[in-house]
Amino acid sequence: MSKRPDRLSEDDRVLWNLVARTAKPLKGRASVDIPDMAIEAKPAAPQAAQPAANAAGAAKPKVQHVTHRLDEPTLDKLSKGRLPIEGRVDLHGMTQDEAYSLLFSFLHRAHAGGIRYVLVITGKGSSSGGDGVLRRAVPAWLSTPAFRPLVSSHDHAARNHGGAGALYIRLRRARS
Repeated sequence: MSKRPDRLSEDDRVLWNLVARTAKPLKGRASVDIPDMAIEAKPAAPQAAQPAANAAGAAKPKVQHVTHRLDEPTLDKLSKGRLPIEGRVDLHGMTQDEAYSLLFSFLHRAHAGGIRYVLVITGKGSSSGGDGVLRRAVPAWLSTPAFRPLVSSHDHAARNHGGAGALYIRLRRARS
């Protein structure tokens, strides 16, 4: 019999958080609050030590990841099929919580697998004239700290790939 490790792996922790968010408590029991972030934040250095380090010039400021729009040549190649879309996920008919969890786990697996370009289908929204909730929310999610290490840039897809109801996403290169 093998001994189980005391800690969950990163993939197991992400999967557990996705499942735990969808669970409903038993009747008469209080729900357990699951944190929104599937990746734990690294503990910050003590506040007193930071000014001294910055004054000495020894510490470099931390680089902030920023998502950008795709450049025109890449967007053109994706829309014409000259650059392969290596993965796609359809978020139609999902709630925001379900869509967020699925999108995060999909992008995490794609990034770990070395995939560069994916298509995320959000749908165009309701037919009552308003924009869809996911159509508005997904681009905002891609700029949050949870997605920044995964996503390099994103833009609306070409008409043949879903148009305004889909997004091309370029993932960051996986560090070896």
